[in-house]
Amino acid sequence: MNKQIQTYHYKGILQLESRKSIRDFPLAYTTIGNLNDKKDNVIWIFHAMTANSDPTDWWGVMVGENKFFDPKAYFIVCVNMPGSCYGSVNPLSINPDTGEVYFHDFPFFTPLDMVRAYEQLRISLGIQSILVGIGGSMGGQQLIAWACEQPTLFKFIVPIATNAFHSPWGKAFNASQRMCIEADSTWKENTPNAGIEGLKVARSIALISYRHYDTYEKTQQDIDKAIDNTRSESYQKYQGEKLAKRFNAWSYYMLTKSMDSHHVGRGLVEAEEKLGGIQSKTLVIAISSDLLYPVVEQEFLAKHIPGAQLKIIDSFYGHDGFLLEDKKLTTILKEFITTK
Repeated sequence: MNKQIQTYHYKGILQLESRKSIRDFPLAYTTIGNLNDKKDNVIWIFHAMTANSDPTDWWGVMVGENKFFDPKAYFIVCVNMPGSCYGSVNPLSINPDTGEVYFHDFPFFTPLDMVRAYEQLRISLGIQSILVGIGGSMGGQQLIAWACEQPTLFKFIVPIATNAFHSPWGKAFNASQRMCIEADSTWKENTPNAGIEGLKVARSIALISYRHYDTYEKTQQDIDKAIDNTRSESYQKYQGEKLAKRFNAWSYYMLTKSMDSHHVGRGLVEAEEKLGGIQSKTLVIAISSDLLYPVVEQEFLAKHIPGAQLKIIDSFYGHDGFLLEDKKLTTILKEFITTK
């Protein structure tokens, strides 16, 4: 399958939307397959908040040999977003200006900052254009930001369960999660495991926003009519413990701030106008039961991106449907991308 997980070292200073800057930092990325002679077979996948740069790890139903995104046909690229703890620069990295770990001083990236960092990597890989850009949730935010920044870079874009700017509802969920981490008495300590108990609680809040009433109704019912230690409670605790084993509170805290900062209309140009400049063939996909990125947000994207199609996947999984409804997603993508 020719999968390579590598590190690219961004060279120079990147000015961030926050008016802070960062320089000389690593970007972990994965490539699968090979760039063809025409350099027209690139699939750029953007991962969601707590995933990594290897889409076969978290989206194996869609990426791999004999899957929809088959490396025999495509050159697949995925970058670990800055702020994440899976290889790219993050709060536990060394600040080259001080020689010390960033910790609370990490200058978080907006989704637009992220794709501006990817631009240098894209050029280094010899990629002149991208056939398909695809991503869900926070990955979709990066895709939308890049398509607005470079309207002709992608031939096709497929933003899934995402938005043009993060909503007050979404920001409230993230603020509550950060409050959980801040309430952890260890959060003020400059140690790698600071805030880890708060992270577990934060994840349980996030999970409610990722799922739906019907999801819990179908998967967490107490058949024995328990009066204590219910399945829902056990499930929430399990999910918190599970994330704490593979992630850290530093990255989680900063990435929620990154998600909150997403707004393609920041500055002098409104979001509607920015979206209106996109020249890619666009398929916007929504999940019917999504509480965190509700369908109205994908309707906004489809309304303002010229010629965009909107497809709604009927699912009881809520926001996580973009990762779990692979059969429905594959059917929709086949109908769209075969028009090339």
